[in-house]
Amino acid sequence: MKVNYHYKFGMLVLLLLGLLISQIGCNGIAKKHSMWQKDVVDTAVAAGDFTTLVTAIKAADLVETLKGEGPFTVFAPTDEAFAKLPSGTVENLLKPENKQKLSSILTYHVVSGKVMASDVVNLSYANTVNGQSLMIKTSHGVVIVNNAQVTKTDIDCSNGVIHVVDTVLLPK
Repeated sequence: MKVNYHYKFGMLVLLLLGLLISQIGCNGIAKKHSMWQKDVVDTAVAAGDFTTLVTAIKAADLVETLKGEGPFTVFAPTDEAFAKLPSGTVENLLKPENKQKLSSILTYHVVSGKVMASDVVNLSYANTVNGQSLMIKTSHGVVIVNNAQVTKTDIDCSNGVIHVVDTVLLPK
C-alpha cells in the first residue's frame, strides 16, 4: 500500500508541476517573467548610476506613474549627465516650487510603449509623454537623441525598457 501511495503522490506532484509550467509557458522564463523582473524605477535604483534621476522622479511625484503598467521607454540620464548641468540647476529643480518644470523635463525622457534599440535606430523622432518630440539620429552604430548619446541600450524592465543617455534632455 505504501508504494502505491508514494507512486500516486509522486504522480500528483508531477501533474501539478506540469500545470505550473504550462501556466508560465515554455518561454516564460526566457522572457524574464514580470514577477521576477523590476519595474523602471526599481531597475534605476538597483543600477546605482541614476541616484539623481531617482531623486528627481521622487520630487516630481512620478514614482507611482513610472511603477505603473506602462510600457515605458525611458532615456535615462546618469548621475554624470546631471553633473554636466550648470552648477545649482539640479538643486533648483528639486525645490517644491519647481515641481511642474521638473516633471516636464522628466517626462521629456519618457516615450510611451516599449521601444527597443533595434526599433530606435530606425526612427528619426519619438513623441514623449510630455508632448514634445525627441530627434533621433544614428550614425556608424551610435544613436544620438537630441544632443545626448545613448551609451547603453535595452535594459529590460517589467513595465518597459531603459536606454542610458550621457546628457540630460531639456524640452523647448
